[in-house]
Amino acid sequence: MEIHSTLSWETRLIKMAYEGLDSLHHRVVPFDAPLLEAAYRLCEQITREHSRTFFLASVLLPRHKRRAAWALYAFCRVTDDIVDDSRNDERLEKLNAWRECALSDCPPSSNLVAVAWAHARSQFGIPIKYAEQLIDGVAADLAKFRYQTFAELAEYAYGVASTVGLMVMHIIGFRTTRAVDYAIKLGVALQLTNILRDIAEDWKMGRVYLPQEEMQYFGITEADLAEARVTPAWRDFMSFQIQRVRHLYEQAWPGIALLNRDGRFAIAAAADLYRAILDDIEAHDYDVFSRRAHLTSWDKLRRLPGIWLRSQILEKQLPS
Repeated sequence: MEIHSTLSWETRLIKMAYEGLDSLHHRVVPFDAPLLEAAYRLCEQITREHSRTFFLASVLLPRHKRRAAWALYAFCRVTDDIVDDSRNDERLEKLNAWRECALSDCPPSSNLVAVAWAHARSQFGIPIKYAEQLIDGVAADLAKFRYQTFAELAEYAYGVASTVGLMVMHIIGFRTTRAVDYAIKLGVALQLTNILRDIAEDWKMGRVYLPQEEMQYFGITEADLAEARVTPAWRDFMSFQIQRVRHLYEQAWPGIALLNRDGRFAIAAAADLYRAILDDIEAHDYDVFSRRAHLTSWDKLRRLPGIWLRSQILEKQLPS
């Protein structure tokens, strides 16, 4: 099976992203300093606890951008947890209540994550539409558990991950809207990496984030997932998936040069550290069932000098 041009699915996602870009608003939200400090401190704790890679990348940012990144992560975390952790009969009701709170310019002071997120949106002019698209993307998990084609899966990845990249792009700052195209691809690559890493975990939750038509092409069935079979067909299937994700990382990488200089290292680190998860999957013979692919803290730290060097020459790699 060949990896075909991404143009068909990418065109739709670019259209969605540019629609979001037009929803800019710059209202200054007044919050008193002690409340904001408590709100951002909570967001830092949530980020540190739930995503070591995102947290490591965020500390490479200047303080004001770092705090906004923590607020963004906490907003995403709360949204995701509502769908994953709440009882089935409560999830939609809770998600709708959170949507109203999280998208408000003046959320209640009792909700510290919403306070920090409202302040960060205001401070950096983050388009509200991207936050709406993220909530809609996460909400898909309430009703959709299978994806027939890669195009369908890519649209899901846009909703839950590319939107995050587009919001981070506004926190860091960017030279030109050409950065949108690269952010979309990086977000899809990051989410597909998560999907390949979490196949076993998602299966236990009744979800299969793998294109059904590609599973069929390689002779993979859901029985293989249930019985955790690492067969020659499974290795071929996973190799194909990893090849495509790596291609997306390569396409997205030069676009980091379009971001403001003080944020390039952070995004380069996030991208490269996530991409290394694919290496770990391969190193363990594509067995994502008996273990969760990951990098140790030392693996991450030892990669940072090389990532920093590569981030310094990004402008030379940017296509004209």
